[in-house]
Amino acid sequence: MARVLIVDDSPSQLLVLKRIVENLGHEVISAEDGQQGVEMAKKHIPDLILMDVVMPNLNGFQATRTIAREKTTSHIPVILVTTKDQETDRVWGLRQGAKGYITKPVNEAQLVKAISDHLPAGR
Repeated sequence: MARVLIVDDSPSQLLVLKRIVENLGHEVISAEDGQQGVEMAKKHIPDLILMDVVMPNLNGFQATRTIAREKTTSHIPVILVTTKDQETDRVWGLRQGAKGYITKPVNEAQLVKAISDHLPAGR
């Protein structure tokens, strides 16, 4: 079982993502904005992070960049899960350190594949 951090300021999106991840047998921890997401990543060192982009305080691009540059969290794969569907957004997100980019509304099969592709072997 892996520990997955979900960072999203929408309670309904958080529930959808949490259900999908838990149905895969993984443990879920969550945060409501980018700043809290960075703090939770440092505190809990999850195996994977699902990160929204449009959030208060610290947006998902900023939070991903912080996590990717921090020595203690740089190994954690971040998948951006966002309504921002422009190619420039996807490229920018990957340049910030994200390993994947999924647009909302989430296609469950696509998310499940991304999770399995980016979780460390054996998780």
